[in-house]
Amino acid sequence: MDNQKRFLISRRQVVRGLLATTAFGVTAKFGTGCAPAQNQATTPASPGAGGEPIVLGFIYVGPKDDFGYNQAHAEGAATVKGLGWTKVVEEASVPETTAVEETMRNMIEQDKVVAVFPTSFGYFDPHILKLAGDYPEVQFFHAGGLYEEGKTPKNVGSYFGYIDEAMYLCGIAAAQTSKTGKLGFIGAKPIPQVLRNINSFTLGARSVKPTITTQVIFTGDWAEPVKEAQAANSMADQGIDVLTCHVDSPKVVMETAEKRGIFCCGYHADQTTLAPKGYLTGGEWDWSTIYTKYAEMIKEGKTLMAGTIPHVVRGGLKEGFWKLSPFGPAVSEETKKQVEEAKAKFMDGSMVIYKGTLKDNTGKQVFAAGKDMTQQDPELEQMNWLVEGVIGKVGA
Repeated sequence: MDNQKRFLISRRQVVRGLLATTAFGVTAKFGTGCAPAQNQATTPASPGAGGEPIVLGFIYVGPKDDFGYNQAHAEGAATVKGLGWTKVVEEASVPETTAVEETMRNMIEQDKVVAVFPTSFGYFDPHILKLAGDYPEVQFFHAGGLYEEGKTPKNVGSYFGYIDEAMYLCGIAAAQTSKTGKLGFIGAKPIPQVLRNINSFTLGARSVKPTITTQVIFTGDWAEPVKEAQAANSMADQGIDVLTCHVDSPKVVMETAEKRGIFCCGYHADQTTLAPKGYLTGGEWDWSTIYTKYAEMIKEGKTLMAGTIPHVVRGGLKEGFWKLSPFGPAVSEETKKQVEEAKAKFMDGSMVIYKGTLKDNTGKQVFAAGKDMTQQDPELEQMNWLVEGVIGKVGA
């Protein structure tokens, strides 16, 4: 869901097995995703029929080896490649501009993909929505897009994971390791997914140390390595001793933290090798689970248009959407125990991150006493506030 505008586009110019059925079952209940059978659109004849492979397209906004968001998606696509009955077409470093429309058109017209996975946040509106109208027989699956019944084309689906659960656990590890009581979070853009990670990280930290704070700096874009380094150094200068982030590639933030002798928590993929002394743990996507399930449903002839594939799919730890990075050497045994105990609650469904009374960082009540927000609640996907304990402003 991340953006890199500097890259040139070349190609346009010329598991885990089954996803736990509960993930799709729950989604069908809350996601307003299942269209009635009479609304089904025509689809390509029998995907995979006659021994022909099912052709799927994956598009990334950055390089596939970025130690971050794009690498995580590429690893998921690699799992689909290995199924034996698929053909995967990929293109990396595609900007969130009309360039992605050209990529999608080429994949559809030249490569004959039956479904495309444009993975970056900015691909959705207007680019995916436009192409979905032009190619109603092709299925478009987007990471994080907001599906609205009656508004979004029937051949568009949305999938994403509750990786803020992992960030909550990282917050526990960060708070218990911090000596200064000051944490730092470097974010790209103040969109709901980023805000949700900032808030969950902070709530996790304050669950064990109620007075700890999280300083937030937004860089303004998904890949701004210079600004990311400046933000990390600025935070270190202020006495912040644990950093984390939600940017395209956490590489710069992790390496800067290590150079400054402070701690860090990773995001998107495993960054252990980037900060061997200071890396505490991190939240890693496991897209192999959902990509395998999507491929299998397409093979079975199921479609978004017929309502046999849910339009909205979400899941957390117990559905296999994310995993926790190994603990680093700086994490104490007591901290590991606390993190594992909280992780077990996510696994059994008893953990609630957002519950009242909850205030934002301006003192305004967000959720009243007794109001618990489950991970599936659509209200959380429209988050536009920062929780109490976060130093910073949305959009600043």
